[in-house]
Amino acid sequence: MALTRLEWFLSWVLRTVMGFLFTLFQLLAPRRSDGSSRLPPITNPLLMFSGVQLAQKIRRKEVMSVEVVQAYIDRIQEVNPLINAMVKDRFSAALQEAAEADRLVKEETGGEEALQHRLPLLGVPFTVKESFNLQGMPNSTGLLSRRGVVSECDAPPVALLKRAGAIPLGVTNCSELCMWLESHNHLYGITKNPYNTEHIPGGSSGGEGSILASGGSVIGVGSDIGGSIRLPAFFNGIFGHKPTPGVVCNEGQYPPASEQQQHFLCTGPLCRYAEDLLPLLRIIAGPNAEKLSLSSEVDLRNLRFFSVPHDGGSPLVSPVAEQLLQAQREVVERLEADLGVKVEQLRIPQLRYSFQIWGALMGAPGRDGKPPKAFAELMAGDGKKVWPVWELAKWILGLSAHTMPAIGLALMEMVQGSPSQFVLQQKEELQSRLEEVLGTDGVLLYPTHPHIAPKHHHPLFTPFNFAYTGIFNIMGLPVTQCPVGLCREGLPMGLQLVAGKRQDHLTLATALHLERAFRGWRDPGTV
Repeated sequence: MALTRLEWFLSWVLRTVMGFLFTLFQLLAPRRSDGSSRLPPITNPLLMFSGVQLAQKIRRKEVMSVEVVQAYIDRIQEVNPLINAMVKDRFSAALQEAAEADRLVKEETGGEEALQHRLPLLGVPFTVKESFNLQGMPNSTGLLSRRGVVSECDAPPVALLKRAGAIPLGVTNCSELCMWLESHNHLYGITKNPYNTEHIPGGSSGGEGSILASGGSVIGVGSDIGGSIRLPAFFNGIFGHKPTPGVVCNEGQYPPASEQQQHFLCTGPLCRYAEDLLPLLRIIAGPNAEKLSLSSEVDLRNLRFFSVPHDGGSPLVSPVAEQLLQAQREVVERLEADLGVKVEQLRIPQLRYSFQIWGALMGAPGRDGKPPKAFAELMAGDGKKVWPVWELAKWILGLSAHTMPAIGLALMEMVQGSPSQFVLQQKEELQSRLEEVLGTDGVLLYPTHPHIAPKHHHPLFTPFNFAYTGIFNIMGLPVTQCPVGLCREGLPMGLQLVAGKRQDHLTLATALHLERAFRGWRDPGTV
């Protein structure tokens, strides 16, 4: 009981302080016009096909890759001035590669099936998060000190997509050093949500989420160590999948993860259409795809479904918005009506310690006993070490090269202590509970975030809300973020589908069903 009272008191203090700061921010922040909050609707029908469908049409000579790539280039040029999602393009090279793809189709003698087996995404355009190596493209991860860094080779997942025939259009914005849920840095500026440009697209793969949702890309690559695929997918109304760890190679990214963090970091696909998730995962996993049962048929009527509506009331995390709770209830009702299953509602008490568990494990040393590299050192890039307190003083004067979230994280590291035995015990109990519940045939419904996409900079006042996604990085479970309609304000809603380790095919199959039931992605220019 004493612990509960202490938590209540800390929660009250935290919410009071944050409420005061938020009110002050609202009063002092410059007023922005909402005149540019709507994107033009998509008019080219080529932009409304999935990647799988485009590949098939190109193989069958129903459309040329050059036409498809040009259609996406035109759309990017139309919307990117409004959303600032793509930070560097390679349009000329992409058109040349599209012409080569068309030549291969024309000269193919083995038939469509042979071409599909050899080059399953031949001629299909894609985009890449700027933190990944893409040959000839910048790889700064939003650091001013890395503004001149250009990739000399491709990250393994990018290379596998290119080997499958896909054509990269360019790289997209992310948060500074990929450690914040707003894609903002002093090198490329701020990326905006295509459903309302006064709101965030999420992070750190926010540029990917924004360009995909706006119709400027059809498939993309992101990374996720605390929700960086799922949050942008949620805020932008698209699909994103965090695979089982160790399946997709994490090399070729900046910053590199420590030995311990490699168990939590996942590279995965983002896309507008659910049917693209599985083939994309199969391609970027390479030989490791055999570790998953991606070819297995899934009968959803034989699965066990569970719903957890919230984390149980963490004092550090906002309560889940009623609109999102209602959306999850509607998903439960639809699954029960469509499949004839009974979705069991659960309460898992250990989830209320999600942020503490994530923080403790992220900072834990590896098997060699060495702690991960300090965030302040990563902020320095190749320059001198960053001193967080001094950097905060510079930020107040408008002189810092870093964003407030990055400085805040470096400051938190200075006061972070060793994880308590209580937190580690909660982690072990949660791990056991989830493994017991999910087994090899269970799917768990869980909120992706407590709120719909916030306005720009507002996450500074709710910095721990990412715990809803971050906990599953620590648990090592595959998760698919699935859109389930729009809220009253016209912003996307969604939820996470969680399965047991190496049971990725279960959440991917469920996402396909929910896409049919709730219409999936919607053109932001028409809502």
